[in-house]
Formats: sequence, C-alpha cells, structure tokens
Amino acid sequence: MSVETPSHAPKSEVVALSPKAEPENPVRKACFGDQPAIFTDIYQDNINIAVWQNAISSSISEEAKQLLKNAANLKVVMTTDADNVVENLLEQSAELNAAPELCQHIALLVDMFCTLFELKRVGLRLTHLTHAMCPKFHVDKVPCRLVTTFTGNATEWLPNNVVDRTKLGFGGKGLPDNSSGVIRDLNHINQLAAGDVALLKGESWYNNEGGGIVHRSPSLSDNEQRLLLTLDFSD
Repeated sequence: MSVETPSHAPKSEVVALSPKAEPENPVRKACFGDQPAIFTDIYQDNINIAVWQNAISSSISEEAKQLLKNAANLKVVMTTDADNVVENLLEQSAELNAAPELCQHIALLVDMFCTLFELKRVGLRLTHLTHAMCPKFHVDKVPCRLVTTFTGNATEWLPNNVVDRTKLGFGGKGLPDNSSGVIRDLNHINQLAAGDVALLKGESWYNNEGGGIVHRSPSLSDNEQRLLLTLDFSD
C-alpha cells in the first residue's frame, strides 16, 4: 500500500485497519461503502470515519478541472440550507455557472448532510487549493465534517490505533510528521480518492474525546491543484 492511495475496502464492510489497538487510544474503525447509506454508520461509537466510495461522473470531474483553470482564486464560504444551495453558490461565484452538474452534486451532498444530522443549515466551503491547507496531522474540534475532493489529491488520514496522540499539535514540537513520532510507519497513512465523500468524526462528537479522526491535507507539488468541499454543522 502506497502513501498516495490505499486499497479500497470491501463494499459496505466495517474494517479495522491495524490488528492491535494501542492501549491509550479508544477503539475506532473506518467503514467503506459504494452507497451513501454507509454514512449512517458514523453514529456507531466505534466508527470515526465513514467513506462513500463514490466514482463521480466524468462530466462532473471535467467541470471541476475546468473550474480550476477559469477560477484560480475560487473560494466560496457560506452558510446555506438544503433548498437553496445552487442559487447561493451562483450568487457567491459567477464562475460556477459553467459547472451546473458540479453544483447539483454539491446540493445533493448538502441535502444528505442536513438529513443525516437533522440540520437546518450547514457551513459550506468550496476552495481551489494549490498548497496543503492543513499540512500536519491533526484532529478537528467539531462534531463531524464532510470532506470530498472533486479533482486532485485527496485527504490523508490515519487509523486510530497507529497514532501517538501525544505528538499532535504542540506535542510534535514543530517537527514534520515523518519525524515527530505521531506515526511510526508511513505505510499506515491512508488516502481518500478523488470523488470519495468522507464523514470525519471530530473531538466534539459526544463521547469521542481522544477518538477524533487524525488527518491532514495532502502535499501538492508544483502545478498540482485540488478542488475541495467541506460541510460543517452550522446550527
């Protein structure tokens, strides 16, 4: 398994990604499926990442690539309900008029997120990135975050039982991840594929302190780009 792209897990199956949990870490696992129904597994106490292995259409992928060419500074940050996503996106960025299928796909994800967590509104961020936004492994102080990369390298994450959480943040003493001790073996790094939609359970989820998924932005070389969408609780 390479650092860039791990093998996909069997469809709709919960898997432990390392055979033995460290005693200081709670037992947390990942689950994968080829249908969005996999998202409901995030409510299980022992799941901290649920991944819909979604092969987006070639037309959505092409719209995303063209958007990166035509909107070099694209950054949409807004709060929206599920009924007005497309209208709100177009109001924020006229360039998105050229990406109708992408906008509809984003609207679908917002609707799923709102339905799953019974939210009236979500915080939405759609960003064109040319560098790693969060280059070091970390946890989010949120209940749960949806993350998907439409084109380009996607989010990297670690199984809970291979992480030394004492080396996160200030515990890493400013050292890069490959020498801070946060992870002993770089082969344990997992990476989402472009098009995958992941729910990342954070530290603020009920009874999940010390179990939030550890993740980071992928490094990007010169001329590499990615289009990233995140959804967060707003209410």
